[in-house]
Amino acid sequence: MLSCAGADRLSSGMRHSYGKPIGVAARVEIGQILVSVRAKDAGEKYVIEAIRRGKFKFAGRQKILKSLKWGFTKYNRQEYVELRKAGILAAD
Repeated sequence: MLSCAGADRLSSGMRHSYGKPIGVAARVEIGQILVSVRAKDAGEKYVIEAIRRGKFKFAGRQKILKSLKWGFTKYNRQEYVELRKAGILAAD
């Protein structure tokens, strides 16, 4: 707030004060995944730092977890490579 001549034009005053929606929100449960990222191993430290900086934009506490799975698949890294070499899995 300003207290000088012409301040009424610079002040926000009662703007958005009557319960009108001005943003978006989501209901999340405890333990629910908020963000999933897939990246190459070379970019791991950059992804972790980006998520670390981004978690301050969310209310509450967040954890950063690294999955042992390959991408968004249900296979572990070693298992995925073996299945690809055996020809059981094929790339899209």
